[in-house]
Amino acid sequence: LTEVYSSSPALGRYFRSAQVNSFSNESSTVIYQLVFSVPPSTEGFMENTMNPDFIRNILRQSIYDED
Repeated sequence: LTEVYSSSPALGRYFRSAQVNSFSNESSTVIYQLVFSVPPSTEGFMENTMNPDFIRNILRQSIYDED
């Protein structure tokens, strides 16, 4: 996760860390926390760039690119 987000053109400059909070082998579920340092509020920044769907799609694109 650290490499994915730190190398992202869209999020790399804001990314600070990633931490796995829990992991389940039984269900292949990982709960993780991403930490970003965001600039003072600018119009649309939190709604667009820090949108959970946008952040998830950065990870999805990285996984697709590996295949």
